[in-house]
Amino acid sequence: MTASLARPRPVMMIPLRRCGSHALRLRLNMAPQFYSPYPLHIVDFMPLLPHYGDLRDDRNYFRLVTDLCGLQAVSMVKWPHMTFDPVEMFEALRHQPRSVHRVHWELLLRAAEYQGASVVMDKSLDNVHYADELMALFPDMLFVNVVRDPRAQVASMNRAIIHDFDTRLNAETWLAAHRAADRVTARHPERVLTIRYEDFLSSQQATLETVCRFLGIDFQPRMLDVGGSQEAKQISQLSALWSSNCFPPIVANIDKFKQQLGMDEINVIETVTGDYMDRYNYTRLARGDADLSPDARALAVTRSDAARERAWRGLEQDNFRDYVLRRVRADYLAQLRARLGQHVPQPARETAFATLSELDPAAFEVAD
Repeated sequence: MTASLARPRPVMMIPLRRCGSHALRLRLNMAPQFYSPYPLHIVDFMPLLPHYGDLRDDRNYFRLVTDLCGLQAVSMVKWPHMTFDPVEMFEALRHQPRSVHRVHWELLLRAAEYQGASVVMDKSLDNVHYADELMALFPDMLFVNVVRDPRAQVASMNRAIIHDFDTRLNAETWLAAHRAADRVTARHPERVLTIRYEDFLSSQQATLETVCRFLGIDFQPRMLDVGGSQEAKQISQLSALWSSNCFPPIVANIDKFKQQLGMDEINVIETVTGDYMDRYNYTRLARGDADLSPDARALAVTRSDAARERAWRGLEQDNFRDYVLRRVRADYLAQLRARLGQHVPQPARETAFATLSELDPAAFEVAD
């Protein structure tokens, strides 16, 4: 199977989670031409990549393909009706340019093709940091850049087990993500649509119509009633992070961060992200003179690490399903790390690349 323009058009949502991305994804999924499954967030997989060695070696690439199929299988939200055979997947991709992104996107493309969609979106927003590699693979890729007030977004990140547990650290993550989005916009301005999440809250239909036009799909009036989404109902019960996704957006929540953050924290966020706040018309509330010294950052890391341990224990007590589903994925990545750590890849110049015998991919296709 080869990548071509006849396959669903690839789209990435960028640049950072907790921006309201699920709210947008779930509504867009109501369009028959569009599909975006629950994201794999392969940013968590990327630190393992050097351990696979040179992917021109069939053994290394087959291991990578198998492990990414496994990552999809342990995702806490399953992709309906999708089962991937790593043997067939490897055979289908073996003669194409090799990369972790190509394997990841093959999973997405196949899921969209099963749904009959002409547009497929990855909501692994952190992949903005790999945009150049993705554009090399898919030159027709589009990007939906979702901006949210950094104070509101950091307040949400502070309570999410997927992020740090410190305002400064999360503000720095916010800044790095938006700088990466700027690089994408500078290089591919015609490929990027930037929207503010606050505009979606206040003008839901107009924002969705804008996104649909950009993606070349039809706006569906039922997008305005997310309560009709079966997936929204499902994920809202799995995690407190998604509990609001089956309800209409609440405009009053725009300023909720004022109750969630102290003035010192707001000052930190505005000091780190102030230029972007000005660009996107978010009114500052503080002086913008917070202490950003290395010593202060070291303390933030220590506090965050301790808070993360408490958060895992708290999640186990408060939402056992959420805890177990996240632990299964985290344990899978830890097992890969331990196994790969036992193998030291040789430099390419010292390696004779192994070639696995070619098989018939059709013999391994899952038909049920």
